[in-house]
Amino acid sequence: MIVISLLLGLAAVVVAGRWIIDRASVDAATVIVASRDIDVGTRLTPDMLQPSDWPRATVPEGSFQDAKLLDTRVVKVNLVRGEPLLEAKLAPQGAAGGLSGVIAEGKRAITVKVNEIVGLAGFALPGNNVDILVNAKDENDKPISKIVLERILVLAVGQDLGRDETKPKAVTAVTLEVTPQEAEKLDLARSIGTLSLVLRNQIDKSPGTTAGVRTRDLLKLHSEPAPAPVRRTPVATPRAGVEIIRGIERTEAKPVEKETR
Repeated sequence: MIVISLLLGLAAVVVAGRWIIDRASVDAATVIVASRDIDVGTRLTPDMLQPSDWPRATVPEGSFQDAKLLDTRVVKVNLVRGEPLLEAKLAPQGAAGGLSGVIAEGKRAITVKVNEIVGLAGFALPGNNVDILVNAKDENDKPISKIVLERILVLAVGQDLGRDETKPKAVTAVTLEVTPQEAEKLDLARSIGTLSLVLRNQIDKSPGTTAGVRTRDLLKLHSEPAPAPVRRTPVATPRAGVEIIRGIERTEAKPVEKETR
C-alpha cells in the first residue's frame, strides 16, 4: 500500500508539472529586458538586451518584443538587470546619448558650481529634487536669504549621470533641469549672491513660499519704542518771609498772597 501511494503521488506531481509548463508556455509572451544594469543616458546596444518570458496577462504597457526596435535608443532612467524596456523609459527617437537625451521636452540643463557644503556634502544625487537658496542683499543693501526655486531635478553630479546611493559623491558642480524662466532666475541669483542646495523629499510637493530671512529676523532685533514722556508735577515753592528786629524783639512778616481773579 505504501509503495502504491508513493507511485500515485509521483504520478500526480509529474502530471501537475506538465500541466503548469503547458499553461506557462501558452500564456507567456516575449518581452525585451536589460541583460545588465544600464545607466541613464546610455545608448542601447544588442549586448545590453535579452528576451524574457513574461506572463501575457501582466505584460507592461509600452514594452518591446523585438530587440531590433531598441537599437541605438537612449535610456533616460537607470535600469537594473531583468527590468523590461518601456517606451516611457526611453528618450525620443533620434536623441543623442549622454545628458542631452535625458533632458525632458521644454526643459533646459544648467550647471551650478558647488562645494562640499553647498552640494549637500555629496548627498544630492541624480534623480533627487532640491530647492535653490540664494544669499544676497535686498534693495536696502541688507543681507537676505531666500528660496528662489523649488523642486528642481538634479540631472548629474559632476560628470556622472548614474545614481549610486551607496555613498555620497564629493563634486564641484551639479547639473539641474529647469525651464527657460527658471534658468534666467538661477543665472541672475548666482550673479548677485551665493547659492545653496536644499534637499527635499521626493514625494513632498508642498510649496515653500516664504518672505525670506534678514539679519534682524535671525537675531530677533527689533526697534525699541520711544520711552513715554515723563510728566512732572509742579511743586509750589514757599516764598521766603521777612524777619523784622525791633530792639530785643524779633518778628517775622509773611508775604502777602496776591488775590487771583
